[in-house]
Amino acid sequence: MTAAPDPPHIPVLLGSILREVAPVSGLWLDATFGAGGYARGLLEGGADLVIGVDRDPLAFEMAADWAGTFGDRLRLVEGTFSDLDTLAGAALGVANTSGILDGVALDLGVSSMQLDLAERGFSFMRDGPLDMRMGQSGVSAEDLVNDAPEELLANILFQYGEERASRRIARSIVAERLKYRISTTLQLAGIVEKCLPRKKPGQSHPATRSFQAIRIAVNDEFGQLAQGLMAAERALKPGGKLAVVTFHSTEDRIVKRFMTERSSTGGGGSRYEPEAAAKTPGFTLTPKKAIAPNDDEIARNTRARSAKLRIATRTDAPALTIDLADLGLPRVEGL
Repeated sequence: MTAAPDPPHIPVLLGSILREVAPVSGLWLDATFGAGGYARGLLEGGADLVIGVDRDPLAFEMAADWAGTFGDRLRLVEGTFSDLDTLAGAALGVANTSGILDGVALDLGVSSMQLDLAERGFSFMRDGPLDMRMGQSGVSAEDLVNDAPEELLANILFQYGEERASRRIARSIVAERLKYRISTTLQLAGIVEKCLPRKKPGQSHPATRSFQAIRIAVNDEFGQLAQGLMAAERALKPGGKLAVVTFHSTEDRIVKRFMTERSSTGGGGSRYEPEAAAKTPGFTLTPKKAIAPNDDEIARNTRARSAKLRIATRTDAPALTIDLADLGLPRVEGL
């Protein structure tokens, strides 16, 4: 078989995933296909078939020149990973999607192809339309920035971006949009910069947290993550692996709470709290703690600096639905 061309980005912690879940085999789903790095790695690592899921049709357009080299071992399905069990069934032509997957990989970073395209509006480093929609449909960042009430904007910036100057930035956005429509990335970045101290050497761009927060709101990323984790539990067979790579603390907290909750057997209790009812865990933690990139990976790929990998192994217990409040999702009223 002819080797596929090199991917346009380096998949973060892919080596760690392949090592921790070895031997790779059976049916896997790459729930955030992007540039295809994880799917390729899984196929080359021994997976029999990989289903690639992405909400962005551009991902599949960009994969057209190499995806065919894997033949029927790679199947691509457009959709959001919150529906990954249903999408897996569609790719396989089966109605019962319970326990059909040997593994699910989730990389929650923004795709480099999206960041690199100015017209997608994700980056404050390039001037482009203020868009940020991963699926290229629905409410855009421009719509949100220009139409949302000041309090809602402030709450988005604080809850989703952990931006301490959220109220100051929201007030400035509202003042500026009375003069003109904020329609480009550099317009928004400039407004945010004026609200914050000048960047010092080694610090991230002042607009980093604000752009992150607005992108998360536009794409409902935290809601999608919670639903995707539960969909993975439904779709994985006993012994199946769930591997999730996160890039900031809120994402990691949601994943950690999900895996902790679904690997718990209950019990415990204290003199202050009653003992929790015993339950059969849906996962075991393998390993128990998050895996971080080593110095060599960070040197090769600075994008990996903040990444964490968590892996859990599915048991034969029935899948459960978890109250989103128990996962610590930030709440933004009015969104």
